[in-house]
Amino acid sequence: MKYIIATLGCKVNQYESQAMESFLNERGFERAVPGEIADAVIVNTCAVTAESGRKSRQLIRRLRGENPGAILAVCGCYSQIEPDAAAEIGADVIFGAAERFKLVEAVERALWEGGKIREIDEPFKRRSFEPLPAGAAEHRTRAMLKIQDGCVNFCTYCIIPYTRGRLRSLPLADAARETARLDAEGFREIVLTGIEVASYGVDLPGKPGLADVIETVADNAPHMRIRLGSLEPTVITEDFCRRLKATGKLCRHFHLSLQSGCDRTLKAMNRKYDTATFFEKTELLRRYFPGCALTGDLITGFPGETEEDRAATLAFLERCRFADMHVFPYSRRPGTPADEMPDQLSRAVKERRAHEAQRLCDALHRDYLAASVGQILPVLFETEEDGFSVGHSDTYMPVRVPGENLRGTLRDVSITEVSGELLIGSFVDFP
Repeated sequence: MKYIIATLGCKVNQYESQAMESFLNERGFERAVPGEIADAVIVNTCAVTAESGRKSRQLIRRLRGENPGAILAVCGCYSQIEPDAAAEIGADVIFGAAERFKLVEAVERALWEGGKIREIDEPFKRRSFEPLPAGAAEHRTRAMLKIQDGCVNFCTYCIIPYTRGRLRSLPLADAARETARLDAEGFREIVLTGIEVASYGVDLPGKPGLADVIETVADNAPHMRIRLGSLEPTVITEDFCRRLKATGKLCRHFHLSLQSGCDRTLKAMNRKYDTATFFEKTELLRRYFPGCALTGDLITGFPGETEEDRAATLAFLERCRFADMHVFPYSRRPGTPADEMPDQLSRAVKERRAHEAQRLCDALHRDYLAASVGQILPVLFETEEDGFSVGHSDTYMPVRVPGENLRGTLRDVSITEVSGELLIGSFVDFP
């Protein structure tokens, strides 16, 4: 039996898709090669914005058309909140944003018995962390470990609390066991991911925090460096930075969930910080991790955002000196408070502000790349072509060097120049 798994959205979705891939492989399924018609198709959807929902529907329709005889399963945040829409598009198996193992069982059952299967749970009744095997999708050199699920921040623009439910965390003992296994399998980098990892441990006995699980992973990963997923700025304290620095294994890349550089807009978004607090966090990270890359997310054109608010955000981006930024025009998401707010801006205004912010962020990105010249960066190599190998530095910048047969190795590289989006370098020690 051949399968296709298509994934939209965040790194947590990617993690859960690779777990479903493992479950299918254990049952004797094989991944379909490009162009091959599959017996089973799983679409792991996203609903963080209305645009994400549209893309999810579009992908479901396309894969149904390309694999007309396949069992089509839909899961994830979009089908959690709109299962009827998923059924209308043609899904045979419909799950929400949980129970990945049961989904694979349902796909197998539908293949042999036929019929429609729908299991949509109540997100806020989820009490325990769903155990899924850590690892990597096929041909990936870095592994992922999901340490947390759920969110109760209730930002006014976000539907995720209503799809992912309450906070649940991976126990420290399980994190230690999975990390040791991945290290023994030869991975040299592990990415700790979750929906809101800053809240890790609030549901566990003794309430361990994010620093505790990072130290646990470091203790059980003698050969791996550690990369963090998206962070809420509120978790960054002096003690947090001191403990992470002491592990000696943390990648110097911190993706901070900014969303706006205007205090008035942050308050309307129900974010838990202001710009002064956020800036203090960036300075703290730079003090403990010199040369670190700070990246983030930005929403432009939030309801009620004025030209003065826009200007304040741009000035704040420059002040923070971000290495890179994901910029999104605000997209209305039915079911969120922001969708009901007055002073909704036009699509043209939102997109114009997004383009303007992106131009500034592109310039800041070029500045960060230029500042990397002359540095020695540890690089994990992932791909090779035409006698060159490419990987990512600990700051998550792409680096190219001459050489082959380096995939999966971690080497120190002296950066000599910038070529477009790439840092170019040579080995500090020869192969």
